Amino acid sequence: MADSVEHTRVEPAAEEETLFSNLDIFLFSLIVGLLIYWFVFRKKKEEIPEFKKLETPVPTTRETSFIEKMKKTGRNVVVFYGSQTGTGEEFANRLSKDAQRYGMRGMAADPEEYDMSELSRLPEIENSLSVFCMATYGEGDPTDNAQDFYDWLQEGDACLDGVKYTVFALGNKTYEHYNAMGKYVDKRLEELGAKRIFDLGMGDDDGNLEEDFISWREQFWPAVCEHFGVEATGEESSIRQYELVVHADMNMNKVYTGELARLKSFETQKPPFDAKNPFLASVTVNLKLNKGGDRHLMHLELDITGSKIRYESGDHVAVYPVNETAMVNQIGQILGVDLDTIFSLNNLDEESNKKHPFPCPTTYRTALTHYLDISNPPRTNVLYELAQYASDPKDQENMRKMASSSAEGKALYHSWVLDARRNILAILQDMPSLRPPIDHLCELMPRLQARYYSIASSSKVHANSIHICAVVVEYQTSTGRVNKGVATNWLKNKLPCDNGHKSTVPMYVRKSQFRLPFKVSTPVIMIGPGTGIAPFMGFIQERAWLKGKGKEVGETVLYYGCRHRNEDFLYQEELEEFERTGMITQLNVAFSRDQEHKVYVQHLLKKNKEHLWKLIHTESAHIYVCGDARNMARDVQNAFYEVAEEMGGMNRTQAVDYIKKLMTKGRYSQDVWS
Repeated sequence: MADSVEHTRVEPAAEEETLFSNLDIFLFSLIVGLLIYWFVFRKKKEEIPEFKKLETPVPTTRETSFIEKMKKTGRNVVVFYGSQTGTGEEFANRLSKDAQRYGMRGMAADPEEYDMSELSRLPEIENSLSVFCMATYGEGDPTDNAQDFYDWLQEGDACLDGVKYTVFALGNKTYEHYNAMGKYVDKRLEELGAKRIFDLGMGDDDGNLEEDFISWREQFWPAVCEHFGVEATGEESSIRQYELVVHADMNMNKVYTGELARLKSFETQKPPFDAKNPFLASVTVNLKLNKGGDRHLMHLELDITGSKIRYESGDHVAVYPVNETAMVNQIGQILGVDLDTIFSLNNLDEESNKKHPFPCPTTYRTALTHYLDISNPPRTNVLYELAQYASDPKDQENMRKMASSSAEGKALYHSWVLDARRNILAILQDMPSLRPPIDHLCELMPRLQARYYSIASSSKVHANSIHICAVVVEYQTSTGRVNKGVATNWLKNKLPCDNGHKSTVPMYVRKSQFRLPFKVSTPVIMIGPGTGIAPFMGFIQERAWLKGKGKEVGETVLYYGCRHRNEDFLYQEELEEFERTGMITQLNVAFSRDQEHKVYVQHLLKKNKEHLWKLIHTESAHIYVCGDARNMARDVQNAFYEVAEEMGGMNRTQAVDYIKKLMTKGRYSQDVWS
């Protein structure tokens, strides 16, 4: 150090320079040191309490453990539902309310909202029971909200020893995979060690789903009582689930006007668009397709520009309709209410995830227009609950009888409600003594559901547009009333420009398994009479687009059916042009009423059995069927059995097995409705 000092004294100029540099370095080091101290040590001091805070669980806004919820609220019955159209959910709510009459406490639960692996913990709750109301969707698929539960069941590593359960399945016999989801859940729970305490219930919507449910439920509860050693309390009185709150002075910005979930979602649209957040698509085209006849067959085009909605040929567009204004006004008039009253229905069970039956606060007018199904015949539980408001004892007796499981009651409900297609308005008109409070009526009526249509376009050709092909539903009932299909009549009046305003439709896209073959060269056989032509317009457009790109496209064969060539041959010009250009390699049209005996698509299939067999058996063609499930789809399937018998030299059992194998391999697909 001394050497250094001495040395620097010899050269004063250098000394000044060196001292300056050292000072700089010292100051710089000091600043850096202070900064390091500040960020490292000081931050650590602040982080310690933060870290401690994280050790205690942070309460989440939504309880995902149904077990903890049941313990906290003293429930011992949980009713899960897999529901696409709301019926499964409705049945689950009815069963959970029933529990109270048997000294038990129930809760309805959406499996999508809970961790279903917790099912194994159910025995922690004394005298506990799990009930599953499971609907089947499409080709034996689970409903959207039960998909995760289905996947979990398939994983197969859960131990459900000690879990007690029962299943009620909702389906439709006209479909190939009748009640597949309910059957699977019933079988799988038993395989995993759970104990079935009552037989699987089978609900058939092609017959009378309500009747099937009531018959099952009437036997189910006595079996539960016997199993758990409990007795019915005898209380058959109405149990309200919601309480009415009328808002006298409410800011209109806080009132729902038809939105499905987020307030003002129709004013400020934000993607992604789905069932709870539909996109308001403008109607750009609305044409009547048929040239004659007493029906109205229409073609609509919805503009999805800027929505980021993507779709594939074969997908479905879901549309949220609104009820007819005249019907809504008549209900208000009969019940003597101001439809513009702002109200809320608040769940009396504060622990319930479902705070309101539909978005609240809203007006009675909005509820009856946008949220409630007022056009379908009401179910028996609605009649039972409303009976207390009939001042005529005879009306009261009849309404309760219709809700019972007696043969006489079932027959009365069938003839007076179902066969006569009486909706709630018709019932109020024909029972002048029945004048329920409107809030209880709103609580009981089921939710108005989205309607699904097969998309009649290809996104390769129409990226910003979705096409719909539908028939307007309108018919006269035995009481002389004219009933109208809610969605189709509403869509019929959606003109592209209505008094200078754009007509809009709340919609979203639902993915489908109805898909063109992966290999473009694979032949396709499409069978779609009437509006069943819809998805095939998309298929043909797509294959024409691929051909235009130079791809080698396989044979594209269409079987289409209508009543008269000159009346309802839908998309005639387009189809004939596709045939002329070779895009449709074979256009087979059955005009059922243009000759003495009726000719349907299945007759044309049998007529072309050699060509069909070659495509199916030798060239691995894919078969697609779209339209009516009750008759057409079944007749078409039988026609294919006959083709396999005659051309493949099989007996009926082998032929059935052959066609079923095509279904399993995804080579025979159906998009059908009843």
